[in-house]
Amino acid sequence: MSRALNPDRARLVKPDTRIAVEEAARRLGYRPDMVARGLQSGRTATVGVVVADLGNTFVTPIIHQLAAALETAGIMPVIAETQDDHGRFTRILDHMLGRRVDAIVTAAARVGDQEILEAAARLVPVVVAARPLPDSVLVQVVHDDRAGGRLAAGHLAGLGHRRVAQLRGPLDVANFSAREVGFTEACRDLGIEEVVFGETGARPVFEEGERLMEALLAGPGRRPTAVFAHNDLMALGGLAALHRQGLSVPEDMSMVGYNDLPAMDLVAPPLTTVRYPSNEIGRAAGELVIQLLAGEEAEDVLLEPTLIVRSSTREDRVG
Repeated sequence: MSRALNPDRARLVKPDTRIAVEEAARRLGYRPDMVARGLQSGRTATVGVVVADLGNTFVTPIIHQLAAALETAGIMPVIAETQDDHGRFTRILDHMLGRRVDAIVTAAARVGDQEILEAAARLVPVVVAARPLPDSVLVQVVHDDRAGGRLAAGHLAGLGHRRVAQLRGPLDVANFSAREVGFTEACRDLGIEEVVFGETGARPVFEEGERLMEALLAGPGRRPTAVFAHNDLMALGGLAALHRQGLSVPEDMSMVGYNDLPAMDLVAPPLTTVRYPSNEIGRAAGELVIQLLAGEEAEDVLLEPTLIVRSSTREDRVG
């Protein structure tokens, strides 16, 4: 019976015998013992998936597409969130390795997590997705965030803005440090004044966008006419802070976000943003895992940014 119900060995059984066994198994409610099968094969048909925040709508398409890709190989994801805490990340990895997952995909890496991920990769294949580790040899799905930052600055410059600022995410996440560098480089190249107020977000969340916008507005001198938020959640927080001050977007200040989360075309005003396609991240990460588990060579996947222009930006009429 076990051979007939094992997808990897069913071809060794005569078709009529296999069909009869499958029908009997359904009738009796039989379920294969995956633990026992894993002990025999050395595989558990599970992949650990580690994300930073399950409540972030950027993460949802990653998980959906990753799970769909893994399903084609008969693999199930085991999902956990770090809440952007290094200690929690370490405990999650230990737990997943203890449960003998076949591989790990992380969309939660911060710079300080590189060592523990490379240690895990000595035991199972590891794929880094969404949040890259620039100095790591691990296989990664990466995005050209530096180019994305330059796109945001170029768009604002094209609208005539000459005094701009950033709501910066945590700079120990490589995406945000690259976005900062790209934006600042483009401002310098284009002759735009960048207002730097020294604070960064502890986490890339709505509340930090609010806090940073309030700090920016409380700073000395003329306020900028446009702001680049390092992700859409922070941009929405910035919008909320502006509205509390009686300021309008884009009339008083233009706003650019990053990621193009679902429904960013439905907020008021619809948000101009740099698209980071999370569905493609999940699909590519799943394909890389399957390649690695098959013993194949796998190469990094590079995704290019796209500027999505909506109503939160317009020509500078403030000066």
